[in-house]
Amino acid sequence: MIEKIAVKKPTVAVFGVGHGTYWGQFPGLLETLAGFHREFVDKVAKNPVDVLDFGIISTQQDASRAADEMNARGVRFVFCNMTTYATSSVFAPILRNVNAPMVLVALQPREKMDYPNATTRMQLENDNICSVPEFCGAALRMNKTIQDVIVGTLHGDEKAEAEIRDWCLVACALERLHNARIGLMGHVLESMYDMHTDPTALYAAFGVHAPVLELDALLEETKQVTKEEIEEQKKLILSMFDTPEPKVDAVTRKLTDEDLERAARSSAALMKFIQKNDLNGLAYFYEGTAGSEMRDLAGSLIVGNSLLIARGIPMCGEYDIKTCIAMMIMEAIGIGGSFAEIHPIDFENNCVLVGHDGPHHIQLAEGKPVLRSLIKYHGKAGSGASVEFQLRKGPITILSINQDGHGKFRFIIGEGVSREGEIPATGNTNTRVTFGSDTVDFLKRWSMAGPTHHFAMGCGNYAGALEKLGKILGLDTFVIQTNE
Repeated sequence: MIEKIAVKKPTVAVFGVGHGTYWGQFPGLLETLAGFHREFVDKVAKNPVDVLDFGIISTQQDASRAADEMNARGVRFVFCNMTTYATSSVFAPILRNVNAPMVLVALQPREKMDYPNATTRMQLENDNICSVPEFCGAALRMNKTIQDVIVGTLHGDEKAEAEIRDWCLVACALERLHNARIGLMGHVLESMYDMHTDPTALYAAFGVHAPVLELDALLEETKQVTKEEIEEQKKLILSMFDTPEPKVDAVTRKLTDEDLERAARSSAALMKFIQKNDLNGLAYFYEGTAGSEMRDLAGSLIVGNSLLIARGIPMCGEYDIKTCIAMMIMEAIGIGGSFAEIHPIDFENNCVLVGHDGPHHIQLAEGKPVLRSLIKYHGKAGSGASVEFQLRKGPITILSINQDGHGKFRFIIGEGVSREGEIPATGNTNTRVTFGSDTVDFLKRWSMAGPTHHFAMGCGNYAGALEKLGKILGLDTFVIQTNE
């Protein structure tokens, strides 16, 4: 019943290169290479991107015209398909003038030459790697960067196709970050020194604008919500969540009518608030004074924000905009992105509980997520409905975004596995995660890399794509390896 908000796909430019002299020397060669090029374009088009194909370029003039069109079309990423030998002049105008990362792709049609029957033409049809060194050398002289070289075979090469997929996902993340608006509402949770973040630095590093918003404005929205809108939200909430009886935790209660009413009202108001402020995400935290409208509002946002996350709009508590960006990146590459921190270790089973209180990505839940009423939010003021679930079983990826002592942002990435098993019925998310054969060792190395307290957690193994994105953004990137 929760539909994702439609987002723009990135435009990915693809062009092949060739040596024009060959066309007259070997009739039909261009058409053969063009067929191979179309096969490559089809591989790119399998991914969630819009492909802008320029065919095979074999002159500097055509390359210059292609560069102008790429800029006019807002291209986010460029694949240069090395179909055969080409002089570097046929890609230099695009590398120099297009403000989008470029990857060279050399996928050979044959796994090897048919040596007894080899011809010059056969060699030219399989000369994909020939000018890769020249292109990289020319890029160095131009002080430009080739982000990667994918080398493999055109047919049946799963590794090469996975690399193409990763770079397409990078394009998706770049598109989502471009001019995104992640609101900041309230203030940092007292004394969390890792949370404070300069909005100007965020814009410089990620292209994300952070409008500063007032909780009073959201309070006014709640006062405009109609009874019909509240009832509609109640029906949606009860259809999306189970509301079981409490277990042993004295902090928890079965979802009360009062907390459901508060959550439904705030959920209806939040969607209007997001639309009115043209937001792609929100990081918030506020306590308010005891008994005030502000405290009541701040304590009622978890459910509505969880529904927004499920629609593709990252929302996170404790004013943690860096983790909100990490959640946005994970959503962009199609693996979700739920707010998380490290909870107690299960030494007996080589796993750790990973979760958090507050809003979460309910579309990642194993089974139906749970709502419980909490009489108090531990470590914070307020009370209300809270979300409980564990992530789907299988591989997971985690991403922390932090800054070093000079203010430079960094990615810290890890991969693990969400395991079957019990979680505490505390009204908070918790997932049993194993990180390799020695989870404790992983946690030590993760901590020593200097992450933030929080991180984003998504489903699937995507450290490779995130590492590539970190490189594109110019960030120091650390993939914490696990012992196997």
